[in-house]
Amino acid sequence: MKEECLICKAPLEYLETSQPMECAICHKVEDSRTRCVNGHYVCDACHTRGLDSIFGVCLAETSKNPYEILVKLMDLPFCHMHGPEHHVMVGASLLTAYKNAGGDIDLPAALTEMQARGRKVPGGACGFWGSCGAAVSAGMYMAIVTKSTPLTDRAWGLSNSMTGQILTALGDLGGPRCCKRNSFEALRKAVAFTREHLEVDMELGYMPCKYSGQNNQCHKIVCPYNKRNQ
Repeated sequence: MKEECLICKAPLEYLETSQPMECAICHKVEDSRTRCVNGHYVCDACHTRGLDSIFGVCLAETSKNPYEILVKLMDLPFCHMHGPEHHVMVGASLLTAYKNAGGDIDLPAALTEMQARGRKVPGGACGFWGSCGAAVSAGMYMAIVTKSTPLTDRAWGLSNSMTGQILTALGDLGGPRCCKRNSFEALRKAVAFTREHLEVDMELGYMPCKYSGQNNQCHKIVCPYNKRNQ
């Protein structure tokens, strides 16, 4: 059995309704629909412990390729095969590549804002909300660089349009969830969208997934990021 429960590695199960659960790490009690078959629950805060370490990586990075940056973040010790950490890392990798490609942003401030927003998207949003956190994270990136608010015009439209394009692409790929695949697809769409609408040309090329062996639900050769499809 590959990685599932962070405590015992057992498979996860998803309940029909939320119920109070105690985090097996910090012992906080909160409502959730997710636990492992042995009853362990890990809250999003504990699941993403160590996420602050991405700041140093992003601020030292010179690459214009968000895939290269994201893989470095995924390879940090805190990152798991699946989880809400991806809801911050997708946007952070895009912000970093955007800055390095000539985008006019204050990167430290943008990364701080990205973490504040991305942490609010819970694990399981892809299945429970019908809105994958990787797509939302990319939308947050666009909202940050365009300074979108609920009252802006073009920026509001761009942020929602890009998120929508990514969600449509993920819907076409189908479930079950894969945080790596969804993150890579979000980058692919975001880079093209940014080039078209903001005229900032980030780099993106070979995008092989090396995480297949960690994913019990991997689509294997059907996945567009399988090495055989690259």
